[in-house]
Amino acid sequence: MLHAEVQGAGPRTVLVHGFSQTRRSWGRAATDLARRFEVVRVDAPGHGGSSRIAADVAEGARLIGEVGGEASYVGYSMGARMCLRLALDCPTLVRSLVLVSGTAGIEDADERRRRRAADDRLAAELEQVGLDEFLRRWLASPLFASLGPAEANLDARRENTVAGLAASLRAAGTGVQEPLWDRLRQLTMPVLVVAGERDPAFRDRAAAMADAIGGNAELALVPNAGHALHLERPDDFVAAVAPFLDRYGPTTPGS
Repeated sequence: MLHAEVQGAGPRTVLVHGFSQTRRSWGRAATDLARRFEVVRVDAPGHGGSSRIAADVAEGARLIGEVGGEASYVGYSMGARMCLRLALDCPTLVRSLVLVSGTAGIEDADERRRRRAADDRLAAELEQVGLDEFLRRWLASPLFASLGPAEANLDARRENTVAGLAASLRAAGTGVQEPLWDRLRQLTMPVLVVAGERDPAFRDRAAAMADAIGGNAELALVPNAGHALHLERPDDFVAAVAPFLDRYGPTTPGS
């Protein structure tokens, strides 16, 4: 079973982090949400206390649902892809869904092959240079240009292992993930799609996902924020997400 920690009381909300993060990487946003909800912070497969568990996106989604039960699910980046898959495969568990800086996958087969090869190279690089150097290079990418050192929370990321992150890249990267765009209309629960205004690629994907889901989807853009918007602008992130969870979360506390 995946490692998880519970904080707060009230309707249950499950938080699933992104690649190279851990359950502790939600920072102040998790603390603020725990004032209103029972927050379950999960270590995704290959990460933190779940480092020895290898799983693709579909199996990772199943394991997350096993830990979270019936709840609202909030996923960031890789976590968004897993929460989306859970909502499609086990919709009775997902009372409402928040997708943060996420995607429904890569539709073009050639692009998926290129991404799979890139993730394989990244995993090999990680195994060669070690965790600390890999994290330094990962966080230096343009995707995280607006993320400060304090917000990046290296201490939490150092709970990961080389083997766990390499397995995650190879099994759960977008290059090996089944694209889900043609299934988005199947989502019937309320969905909030969130992106940073300064993250153009994922901002466009967020708009496309909300449009593909239909009338039960809302789009929220966090101002002056990039990809890791929940860390860069935690107050604005909580202000966007908490009212949605209040409206559409479970009506009874988690057990």
